[in-house]
Amino acid sequence: MLYLLHEWQRTMLSPLNYWAEASARMFGDAGSALSMLPGAQRAAAGCELMYRLGKDYEKPEFNIHSVHAQGQEVAIVQQESLARPFCKLLRFKRFSDKPDVIDALKDDPVVLVVAPLSGHHATLLRDTVQTLLQNHKVYVTDWVDARMVPMDEGTFSLDDYVQYIEQFIRHIGARRLHVVSVCQPTVPVLAAVSLMAARGEDTPLSLTLMGGPIDTRESPTRVDDLATTRPLSWFRNQVIHEVPWQYPGVGRKVYPGFLQHAGFIAMNPSRHLMSHWDFYENLRRGDLDDADAHRRFYDEYNAVLDMPAEYYLDTIKVVFQEHRLPRGTWDVAGERVTPSAIGGTKLLTIEGELDDISGQGQTQAAHGLCTGIAKKDKKHITVKGAGHFGIFSGRRWREVVYPDVRKFIAKADAARAKVEKKAR
Repeated sequence: MLYLLHEWQRTMLSPLNYWAEASARMFGDAGSALSMLPGAQRAAAGCELMYRLGKDYEKPEFNIHSVHAQGQEVAIVQQESLARPFCKLLRFKRFSDKPDVIDALKDDPVVLVVAPLSGHHATLLRDTVQTLLQNHKVYVTDWVDARMVPMDEGTFSLDDYVQYIEQFIRHIGARRLHVVSVCQPTVPVLAAVSLMAARGEDTPLSLTLMGGPIDTRESPTRVDDLATTRPLSWFRNQVIHEVPWQYPGVGRKVYPGFLQHAGFIAMNPSRHLMSHWDFYENLRRGDLDDADAHRRFYDEYNAVLDMPAEYYLDTIKVVFQEHRLPRGTWDVAGERVTPSAIGGTKLLTIEGELDDISGQGQTQAAHGLCTGIAKKDKKHITVKGAGHFGIFSGRRWREVVYPDVRKFIAKADAARAKVEKKAR
């Protein structure tokens, strides 16, 4: 019922939203006579703020069309490599018309970026992907909004998530693959590689785990406290709702994106309030660059998706309440997850000093679990002054974190090449 009420409210307010958008243009466009009226700049700023607070934010595009690689500007074409009901595996293929550049691009390491399924779309990792493309062949998981998945496609649980990762690794080919997972997927990614290793399958050359809840008993945050101070039944009764008739997934139980967004805002309400006030002031003063930066950030931040209920509740129970991965009690489809089985994969963990979502030590805990990986093949980085988003997006990611990630992947790839050369 709550979901249906939300849709009704959105529909009823849409005329006001359209009016605010049109008014912002009429009072703000230099070619409009109304822009010459006294107070027009203030009116335009207020109307645009009203419009942006009420508008729908659709899934953004990656919009990565070129990147500087191998000393040249090369074209990027986004391709769908594999499609599953709840996720699409995208490849960002690099193209050049110079034979020497093409040959060099072919030798670059292959990276699978596993994006989080935790509210925002995979495009939140646009900066991560674009930076990696300079020196790597890149794939990324693009999770589908659960409200767009018809009921006849079945359910999607945390076990399914793990199995999707396994499928993607096999599809790309583990022998030359490096996996980078950001935030939430560090847990299912580590589980997937553990299961593959225990079966004797090929595993990726390296794992890079960034700001994830491997063991949430370490430095608990407000997110962890919320998950542990309420029973699972509270989450099932309070945040799980059915998709209404307007969408292909009608009847599917989900954790709606609009509720997740409300939770994001509630974590730092004063920060968001000041950000919108600054946006209004920038528009009023004509500081268009700062105003445009605000638009770009919130176009991404406000675009959210619905999560399948089974997956969300599994994550609360398995990861946050019962800590099954670090306790060694997690079974996926009847198989025990044993990170100690991983042997031929190098491990890099990265944490932000000021991360208020995954506290310090939560990601580093993977080192204690992966006892089969030699000490020389493990590395941990704590990024000074970085919050959660800073370790995978923005200047600090590009200038501080990425050089270390690149070196780590290159070292693992060189070791693979050396072994293959000896085998010939």
